[in-house]
Amino acid sequence: MSISGLFLVLFLTLHMVLNFTSVFSAEAFQKVCDFMGTPVISIMVPVLAFGFVIHIIYAFILSASNLKSRGGLKRYEVATKTQADSWASKNMIYLGAIVLLGLAIHLTHFWADMQLQEFKGGEAADPNMLLSQTFGSIGITILYLIWFVAIWLHLSHGFWSALQTIGWNNDKWLKRLKVIGIVYVTILMGGFAITAIAACCRAHGLF
Repeated sequence: MSISGLFLVLFLTLHMVLNFTSVFSAEAFQKVCDFMGTPVISIMVPVLAFGFVIHIIYAFILSASNLKSRGGLKRYEVATKTQADSWASKNMIYLGAIVLLGLAIHLTHFWADMQLQEFKGGEAADPNMLLSQTFGSIGITILYLIWFVAIWLHLSHGFWSALQTIGWNNDKWLKRLKVIGIVYVTILMGGFAITAIAACCRAHGLF
């Protein structure tokens, strides 16, 4: 689960950097989207989907195992009391469910009108137009921001926990991993939030 989680963090990082180009240039964002539609990149979609499915399956298996072993206590499995201190660590399964719901909404807003259309032999919608249409709604923008917060909470624990699981689990590195994780995830989700807010402001003619 830790490996699939880190793999998805890497994907989110790439996705954020590419989307962030829309803040500075509509033309650059269009070129990025054209590049994402090339066969070499498109073949990565099922790989990413497989990784995400594996992550979800392991999350539910882990949660079910925890509930059974802890007599029904609803908390995420942790190796030490220190790891259980954060709210996120105790509610990872619920945060994951919110992330999954937000992903489903995101796919209907963008993937269904772009990559899916190309896969079906059609033409992808204009990415800048989709940005304007989606984030032109203040309500939708707020929902996305809430989604980003949920992902931040999920990753703020999951990032360092995954690294700890694969071997960085001594007391000296624990605090460092937590700080590195929080800083990294804050930059990551901050980039997504800025992209959404900028698109909303642009759609309403604020800049």
